[in-house]
Amino acid sequence: MDFRFTEEQEMIRQAARGFAESECLPDVIGRDERQEFARDQVMRLAELGFMGMMVAPEYGGSGMDMVSYVLAMEEISKVDASVSVCMSVNNSLVLWGLEAYGTEAQKQQYLIPLAKGRKDGELYIGAFLLSEPEAGSDATSQRTTAVDHGDHYLLNGTKNWITNGSSASVYLVMAQTDPAKGSRGINAFIVEKDWLGVTVGAKENKMGIRGSDTHSIIFNDVRVPKQHRIGEDGFGFSFAMQTLAGGRIGIAAQALGIASGAYERSLAYAKQREAFGKPIADHQAVQFKLADMATRIETARLLCLKAAWEKDQGLDYTMSSSMAKVYASETAMWVTTEAVQVHGGYGYVKEYHVERLMRDAKITQIYEGTSEVQRIVIGRQALKG
Repeated sequence: MDFRFTEEQEMIRQAARGFAESECLPDVIGRDERQEFARDQVMRLAELGFMGMMVAPEYGGSGMDMVSYVLAMEEISKVDASVSVCMSVNNSLVLWGLEAYGTEAQKQQYLIPLAKGRKDGELYIGAFLLSEPEAGSDATSQRTTAVDHGDHYLLNGTKNWITNGSSASVYLVMAQTDPAKGSRGINAFIVEKDWLGVTVGAKENKMGIRGSDTHSIIFNDVRVPKQHRIGEDGFGFSFAMQTLAGGRIGIAAQALGIASGAYERSLAYAKQREAFGKPIADHQAVQFKLADMATRIETARLLCLKAAWEKDQGLDYTMSSSMAKVYASETAMWVTTEAVQVHGGYGYVKEYHVERLMRDAKITQIYEGTSEVQRIVIGRQALKG
């Protein structure tokens, strides 16, 4: 088995690292404190081709593979997880589904500008609307409805915890069309934020990824043309689950990056911080922490790359993506906690970054499928085999 990256993959990793260090790092603490969406940084990501990495060039994308995407996500997440989650949602949750299941007309109208990340010189990205106040892990319990009126649907309901909620121009919305059919009565729709009846709710005041704009979205008699439905009638739940399976690789890579960033900062700090007459890196207690960090991170990295490779090869990656997501997210939480401990009192203040990375890590255990849901998926897949 060849563990070496191709020349192109190495170039992508270096480009992502350079972008993160030069354009995300300078004010990352300030954006976190202000809860400010990194519009300039996301626009720059679009210019570099990172907002549509895996979309075919004919539809405005960069035509890269999933392994390259994981490498880019890790490097950007080392510095600013709020920027990387915006990139992840657009790539994994919005573009993949549109390219895989959208009609040619839908691709021409929406996929191309979304893959480019801009339209008419302005930021143009998407959001994925599945979660509701009473439908989080249980995604089958959709209360948002889309009533069929012949040539259009009438959309009503509320979605919450929506990443890119206010910055997105296009929403992919899951809604219940036929409650009697349960999950088979759910459909997926393309909805524009500026349509009549669409309201962006208040911004959530979050523990972490505070530079990411998370909102509730309310629909009040929104008229959705029939041609904006994705796939056949009743395909929405399957569409959402297939989309999330790939999205989990992106979040696993984000968690990997958060852990890697905390480890790299801890390693550098341990080499220069002295206690009892020598650098704390020379104390075995600290060395053991660093050794365990490095080992867990490398394990998480291999799981992420395996899931990405399977997706690139057209193999079933359902189990691998859930394994990568649950392990990488729990690694991120553990590593960032240890990073704060290595830094001591300095780890508890914002200047040294690790407290922010610790706060950012927690959400990776929750969104796009909690750790508990991932274990359910893994268990079911294991029992199939």
